[in-house]
Amino acid sequence: MSLFYTYISVVSGVLPVFAALYNYRHLNNVLKIAALYFLISTMFDWGEEIASNYHVTNNFPAIHAIIIISLLFYTIIYYKAFSSLLLKRMVFILSSLGFLVLIVSTIFFEGFMDYPSISNTVLSMVAIVFSLVYFYQLLTRQEFVHIEKQGLFWINAGVLLYFATNVFLFMLFAQILKDHKEDFYMIHTVTNIIANILFTVGLLCKPQKTP
Repeated sequence: MSLFYTYISVVSGVLPVFAALYNYRHLNNVLKIAALYFLISTMFDWGEEIASNYHVTNNFPAIHAIIIISLLFYTIIYYKAFSSLLLKRMVFILSSLGFLVLIVSTIFFEGFMDYPSISNTVLSMVAIVFSLVYFYQLLTRQEFVHIEKQGLFWINAGVLLYFATNVFLFMLFAQILKDHKEDFYMIHTVTNIIANILFTVGLLCKPQKTP
């Protein structure tokens, strides 16, 4: 059953890519950056799936790489999405600390051939903070905005859902994989599928123009 959900999860990654191609002329700069990230992330997922078919058993170096890429893209996306200078500085500071932890963790604790539990946890926590603050920004705007028509609203919802659900799985990866491997893959793949659907909805939105 976990193998079936894994395939569905990998395939679902193409949905936001197709949505971005279909709705490209309506995407603003932030959504175009998000679409590029989804394309890269999907390429990694497909690469890992193909590698597993060739009996490559250790895909941890690829996970290290996509974590670094993910943190970079989330930094750019939320830096551009936040309207106030204070929030932009917050993005820069948190991301800088995140990158520092990633480097230290990879050098001294979890090498490229080990699962990056610390790095994945740090990425999750940073992404959760960014997504919660973005929701706060949306809900405290002075002008009236249909938030459900804002593409980044749906993408942000997908980010929060994915990382808030999986952060403890990443944090306790070794223990969970040892005793509850099936549960780990089930939870991760299902949340990934739902997140990809939310990303797709966001990229199909025609953003409402605001003053």
